[in-house]
Amino acid sequence: VVFFLLLWTFSEGGKLLVVPIDGSHWLSMRPIVEQLRQRGHAIVVLAPEINLRIDLSGLYTMKTYSVPYTKEYVEGEFKKLGHRSFTPQPFLEKFSKMANITTMFFDSCKRLLSDKGLMKYLEESKFDAVFMDPYFLCGQIVAEHLSLPSVYLVRGLPCSLDFHATLCPNPPSYVPRFFTRYTDHMTFFQRAGNLIASLSSSLACGFLYSPYDALIKEFLQREATVPGLISHASIWLMKYDFVFEYPRPLMPNMVLVGGISCTQEKALSQEFEAIVNASGEHGIVVFSLGSMVSEIPMKKAKEIAEALGTVPQTVLWRYTGEVPPNLPKNVKLLKWLPQNDLLAHPKARAFITHGGSHGVYEGICNAVPMLLMPLFGDQMDNAKRVESRGAGLTLNILEMTSKDISTALKAVINDKKYKENIQRLSDLHLDRPIHPLDLAVYWVEFVMRHKGAPHLRPAAHDLNWIQYHSLDVIAFLLAVVLLSLFISLKCCLFCCRRCCCKKGRTRKPAKSKSH
Repeated sequence: VVFFLLLWTFSEGGKLLVVPIDGSHWLSMRPIVEQLRQRGHAIVVLAPEINLRIDLSGLYTMKTYSVPYTKEYVEGEFKKLGHRSFTPQPFLEKFSKMANITTMFFDSCKRLLSDKGLMKYLEESKFDAVFMDPYFLCGQIVAEHLSLPSVYLVRGLPCSLDFHATLCPNPPSYVPRFFTRYTDHMTFFQRAGNLIASLSSSLACGFLYSPYDALIKEFLQREATVPGLISHASIWLMKYDFVFEYPRPLMPNMVLVGGISCTQEKALSQEFEAIVNASGEHGIVVFSLGSMVSEIPMKKAKEIAEALGTVPQTVLWRYTGEVPPNLPKNVKLLKWLPQNDLLAHPKARAFITHGGSHGVYEGICNAVPMLLMPLFGDQMDNAKRVESRGAGLTLNILEMTSKDISTALKAVINDKKYKENIQRLSDLHLDRPIHPLDLAVYWVEFVMRHKGAPHLRPAAHDLNWIQYHSLDVIAFLLAVVLLSLFISLKCCLFCCRRCCCKKGRTRKPAKSKSH
């Protein structure tokens, strides 16, 4: 009976191609993949042959493609990431590194598309849809080649590319751009800076993504731009909600799924339960700078260790670097920790985090006030959103001192307003009709069942720039108004002339009589 039930389940399920990105992005995507597999769908994960987080699993079939880097290089870059983040870097150097990452993705994409054996396998597999992270643009090129609908899972793309592609209204007057650290209430000069950031970022991304145009033309045998290509996505699963993100317009095919990682907490292991219970009435502080950074410069590690020793709480710090010589007794260094389960514990008093969306939502779900130390990417903007909601404090990692860390941490723990504000955000976030994970799974299955979601695609995509902004209509109406004014003016002038002529004719005979 069990065999036939399983057979029936698999016959009802579809076939999904997953194109992820290694690192923390995969950690957000994996719960959805696992849930889809449990619902009877066959999953094929298309991953780089060199990666650190995408492991082999019985839940899916993994197909790999070659990449232009080694595992040693990736591990070395991950180790350097923490040190670089705590070191001042000029803007041009940061932009150069961003360009290097884009180039690395581009080279990986060329290798994937040139792998004839792998492409043949994908063509013969008869997938129902592609579930992907649009940071790796190659996933959409593969989807176009296979004529498959795609579903994106994303927090946001550089240069607001997600909103350009969906033609979603994105006014700079109250929608802050990434890396500006503005809120939705901006002063005049902030709005001016936001507008300049919007224009300059578009130019920068035009430069970064320009190599893809030739690759798309070569592989798909047609002209297409990157925004035009990713505009074909059926559904955009956005990893935020308006409890965390500032309110802004959305398109019908953009679904908010912030808090995917906030699953039911599991019981702590005996080791962690013992540590937590030993903390007594003071409780614990959870400290993690994310899955990508676990080593930092020794000088900064000493400053942090000194600050952590000033609070009575037990601090669980995910750290794999050299142990600071001044490490206090209340700090436990761990190579790994069950972050969500620890935050869900009643003894959790504060959460020191880098501000990644994954960790921020775990803090919100479990109502734990946060001390944020943003390192790179969108983390500065995430931290600003938490701080503007009164749910935590933000420190500049380049300028913070041991005293700054100690003062901020004590404030987050002891000032009741931070706990009250994060509790309010948690109550709002959890008051929802469906869990974000279930909502994400539903929309992936929806696209698989219906071969896309064309009914959610606005007609704006069929208009050119002039038509979209109604410039042709404005020009026509302006021409009509000007023509009307011209005709009216001519009529007035004609009438005036006629009147003047009549007056002149009646005056001349009167003069002759007087003589």
